[in-house]
Amino acid sequence: MPHALLLLGQRGIGKFELAREFAASLLCEQPAGDGRACGQCLPCNWYGQGNHPDFRLLQPDALAEEAEAEEGKKKASQQITIDQVRGLDEFLNVGTHRGGLRIVIINPAEAMNRATANALLKTLEEPLPSTLFLLISSDTMRLLPTIRSRCQSVPVPLPSPARAEAVLAERGVADAKRWLALAGGAPLLALEWAATGQGDWLEILTRRLAAGKAVEPLSLAGELDKAVKESKGRVPLKAVVDGLQKWLVDLMLASNGLTVRYFLPQAATIANLAAMIPPARLLRSYRALAASRREAEQPLNARLFLEGLFLDYRALFAS
Repeated sequence: MPHALLLLGQRGIGKFELAREFAASLLCEQPAGDGRACGQCLPCNWYGQGNHPDFRLLQPDALAEEAEAEEGKKKASQQITIDQVRGLDEFLNVGTHRGGLRIVIINPAEAMNRATANALLKTLEEPLPSTLFLLISSDTMRLLPTIRSRCQSVPVPLPSPARAEAVLAERGVADAKRWLALAGGAPLLALEWAATGQGDWLEILTRRLAAGKAVEPLSLAGELDKAVKESKGRVPLKAVVDGLQKWLVDLMLASNGLTVRYFLPQAATIANLAAMIPPARLLRSYRALAASRREAEQPLNARLFLEGLFLDYRALFAS
């Protein structure tokens, strides 16, 4: 067993759940024939209650189940802090309680800033016996190369479309194929979007973008800025940027005579719009948007930021 595994893959395909199941199976003292945890032994009971002495989970406070957005309350951190990593010192330097493995899950690994990653690096460079780190990442380019190089990578693939659609249908999601396409084939992300009312702002975005050169950038920015604020965190600004990016991807696919990937119901409209845009201009716009996406994390003014994006979109259709 390597001392550190890096689970890589698209967001919303179950990497965290996979890591949790894997950790449970390694900590279980009476695993089933297929290697899964029995769910009955003492370590399994500890693990299920969240207090196994040989297990630690490092994640941003914003992801903790008890973190609730309350008005007037300071927002929970979106990062894994250096204090969380330093807090592992005592855990890592005592013997295991059950004589087995000691496991640390870090989710998502890209939530570590440079200082936090460097603090973890010291541990990864000198691996301790009977210790396994499970790092989870949906964006490995945000990880330090030194972190990536000290882990064994485990790519986690997308499920088949048929299986993913079945999962959504089992959960009662209507129009599963549409949601799955918008989520890039990731079933858990599709479930999240369908359950949190993402359809409202997506309808605004697609209806307005379909107008092409007749789009009203300032009005559209105002509507989406209002939707982001009223969602109270359920619709982050970067989700709107992602939506625009996917629209541009579909435009590029259509301009090359390929089938759209994300916005299936708008395929005919997208094909008509793509015919009006020079391919080189479309590619430059996508690259510029990819660079602007970083600003979506902490924009100085969300409304002005969105206005800039949609003004650039309208400029695609300039003669």
